[in-house]
Amino acid sequence: MDHAAVSLTVCIMTLNEEANLPRLFASIEGLGAEIAVLDSHSTDRTREIARAAGALVLEEDWRGWTLQRARTLELGSGDWILCMDADEWLDDTLRDAILAAMAGAPEDVDGFALNRRTRYLGGWIDHCGWSPEWRVRLVRRGKVQCVGIDPHDRLEVNGRSVNLDSGRLNHLPYPTLAAHINKVNHYTTEMARQRAERGMRPTLAKLVLRPAWRFFRMYVLRLGFLDGWRGFVLCSVGGFYVFLKYAKLREFSRACVSDDDV
Repeated sequence: MDHAAVSLTVCIMTLNEEANLPRLFASIEGLGAEIAVLDSHSTDRTREIARAAGALVLEEDWRGWTLQRARTLELGSGDWILCMDADEWLDDTLRDAILAAMAGAPEDVDGFALNRRTRYLGGWIDHCGWSPEWRVRLVRRGKVQCVGIDPHDRLEVNGRSVNLDSGRLNHLPYPTLAAHINKVNHYTTEMARQRAERGMRPTLAKLVLRPAWRFFRMYVLRLGFLDGWRGFVLCSVGGFYVFLKYAKLREFSRACVSDDDV
């Protein structure tokens, strides 16, 4: 099978991504893919930039990470779907590897995991448990489901998934440290609220011990110290993330109990 015989849809969910989309679109040139963008009422030039790139653009309310990603899987018509976040882009090697993988995929392989590499505070992170980071992102249409608990969605395929060893899926999730802290605050609120609604009740021991364990695991066991000062900052924020998650869960779970008593 040659590359031209395989069709691909690149699916992206967006909210105010005008700064990131040009880099993403430039990286997928040469794939011959249709582009489908699911936008959640951006107030910047996101939809304009996407349409200028030839994308099919739909504007719908935000459903949450898992449901929103699941909705993107319904868009377009390609035999294969490449799910990307707006703050990601392909390197040249990965772009070529994707074409080859689709053309030569065995019948029982319904997905490929891509190796994501994160750029943080001006440098690449090679340790901290962030690298290698395999994410199933290239999947056969109709052979995949989106699962997980917000904000951590993931794709599961019906058949086998294999790692695509060539190239990297580059990632710039936090342009500044302030942006990282803001996102941590937002994510932990959503996670804690959902877990409280499910009846989860954290112990004081988890609140005290888990943040320190997260830092130790990232910085020492997963060699975050080799990433220099960036690694120290990242691991520290990782521990703070866990602290906020359990502190907020404790707050929300207490509120749920109080509401039940009313």
